[in-house]
Amino acid sequence: MLGYAVIAAVWLAQAGVQIAVDRHVVRSLAGGKRNAALGSLAAATLGRVWIVALAILLVGLLGEREDGLAAAVLAAALVTAHLTGLFATRLLESGETHS
Repeated sequence: MLGYAVIAAVWLAQAGVQIAVDRHVVRSLAGGKRNAALGSLAAATLGRVWIVALAILLVGLLGEREDGLAAAVLAAALVTAHLTGLFATRLLESGETHS
């Protein structure tokens, strides 16, 4: 249960970071600051990956090995669901514009 709880909390935290960065990117692009937008997006993407990876590692080292495995499995499921949702959303959006 420790692995599930930690990854759920970390996933929610990184999703909050992504929302804040998306808003910053929109403001930067509206102001003509493309480099700032790209830099923020790149830093946030790498940071989010590292936060989740470190959470899995720490849960596995500080808790039981099974906690680390549970954290990794839940993280993999969340990433898969997230990417599938993004793909489906983009596919539906592109289908609506070309119809």
